[in-house]
Amino acid sequence: MQLYNTLSAEERARLIDEAGKERLTLSFYAYAKIEDPKKIRDDLFVAWNALDALGRIYVAHEGINAQMSVPADNFDAFRETLEAYDFMRGIRLNVAVEQDNHSFLKLTIKVRNKIVADGLNDETFDVTNKGVHLKAKEFNELLEDPNTIVVDFRNHYESEVGHFEGAITPDVENFRESLPIINEQLQDFKEDKNLLMYCTGGIRCEKASAYFKHQGFKNVFQLEGGIIEYTRQIKEEGIQSKFIGKNFVFDHRLGERITDDIIAQCHQCGKPCDNHTNCANDACHLLFIQCDECKTAMENCCSTECQETIHMPWEEQVKLRKGLQVGNKVFRKGKSEALKFKKSGDLPDVPLAKAAKPETKDIRQKIKIKKTLIGKAEHYYSKSKIAQFLIENGELTVGDKVLISGPTTGEQEVTISDIFVNGNFNNLAKAGDQITFELPFRVRLSDKLYKITE
Repeated sequence: MQLYNTLSAEERARLIDEAGKERLTLSFYAYAKIEDPKKIRDDLFVAWNALDALGRIYVAHEGINAQMSVPADNFDAFRETLEAYDFMRGIRLNVAVEQDNHSFLKLTIKVRNKIVADGLNDETFDVTNKGVHLKAKEFNELLEDPNTIVVDFRNHYESEVGHFEGAITPDVENFRESLPIINEQLQDFKEDKNLLMYCTGGIRCEKASAYFKHQGFKNVFQLEGGIIEYTRQIKEEGIQSKFIGKNFVFDHRLGERITDDIIAQCHQCGKPCDNHTNCANDACHLLFIQCDECKTAMENCCSTECQETIHMPWEEQVKLRKGLQVGNKVFRKGKSEALKFKKSGDLPDVPLAKAAKPETKDIRQKIKIKKTLIGKAEHYYSKSKIAQFLIENGELTVGDKVLISGPTTGEQEVTISDIFVNGNFNNLAKAGDQITFELPFRVRLSDKLYKITE
């Protein structure tokens, strides 16, 4: 019985494009008493793998926490897999504001001690004695009450690109850090203030509200369904958004735009920007904000040191990483001295710029581009801006249009004007040939070469 992924992210992305079906990005959570998380994990993997459902899911004795991508055609069948469990019957699914067929490219279900690392001893307080859940309209009304204190229970890199007006935004790197900080900061307001809290999808506030009631806070409220559900409600009901900017999300999109306000800056040049990226250096992967100009100049890197590293031969990069714990740093949150314009903690509400209106997206646009996988990247010579590929299938001729695709490179279309085939100028390359040609952008070993056939 298959209980693990067998495809790489690139292979899965190609299959999704070829399938030509719309996918839905969604999230959900449920606190419950689960006696055998391992069995639940295995059963869910079998059920969801059969439906081509992908995502990142944590199962623990205290419940389940999931962010997923599900084929729209299989949505009803997916919900039936949830209804099979009493603790997920009728569960609210937070559907993403913006859809992307590539939001998740693997199905990863892990058994954890907790579904959210909160650092709390649940035996010391009643986790079921939660705060009052508020819908969007009610949340807005309480926000306007001068007797209200609103707290963002997300991390510094999340609140930096978007938050509710007037919110306290703790300068923390994880949820467990924020609880004692807020508790100490609000000691004098336990009796007479409304404590209004929010997070991305509601799961952090679900536990935090019970914790703060246990700490003696009398009037505790939380945003039902978090920012995701709030956004759905304000759009459906025509309610004014009190949230400004972007909502950070933990998939490859790294954000959903809620309003067109840009309240953050490129961490490298200071230009108004709220697009997160991960440093291209595999030994770093620092999460930071980078504008398009700096992305091009710095080649997706957070510093000149990392930029120099990515141009080293691959073997040298591997040697530099030897002994370092770099495998799980895709969302490394540490601040770097190289980021001159990084801000966190007490954040402003004043927008720095307005985001350009996005073009209407055709969800089948990628599918309309017919392409055939013909090769893979082998090297990039940065000084001469020459890319090297190995042709594994089919043929390539001068004048052909190709698509170079990869997790960091994105998707770049190029028309072949001149090619070296096995070291010599030639108009035709066949399977087994090594080719080089000029490219204005760097390619990586994970990049694939497709021939556009229409």
